[in-house]
Amino acid sequence: MIQWLKSLLKTPEPAGPPRTIRTFGASDQTISRASSADQDGWVFETTGDQTFRLFEVPLSGIEQCRVIYRAKLKTEKVQGGAYLEMWCRLPGSGEFFSKGFHHAVKGTNDWATYETPFYLKRGQQPDLVKLNLVIEGGGKVRIKEAELFYIPLK
Repeated sequence: MIQWLKSLLKTPEPAGPPRTIRTFGASDQTISRASSADQDGWVFETTGDQTFRLFEVPLSGIEQCRVIYRAKLKTEKVQGGAYLEMWCRLPGSGEFFSKGFHHAVKGTNDWATYETPFYLKRGQQPDLVKLNLVIEGGGKVRIKEAELFYIPLK
């Protein structure tokens, strides 16, 4: 019985190297307009809770993998926390999210890399991924080197 429980909780092993879906640079326009452009990315500022919609990426032919949204963040006076959020639309099933609560960044911090994963099982094939930045409680967040990639799983 213990082996069976362990098999349910086991993280699937990679079946190959990471594969880039899309990278984003300062020349890419975000859906929610940035407060200002930065050298390599964008700046978002708010006085309260706000979700900034950054990009929508159409997908096809991806399943049984870990989709990863990664970006570098630099924060100034973030009150509640800032994190990456990803929504995957599965045709016929709806939209499902993955939020980076576990590494929400608060206060003032220099550049660091953050990522939010989304696991897809065999047969789960999203047709659209939405990438967001969430700021809770207000503050300023700079974001750069945003990317979306996936790792096939066994």
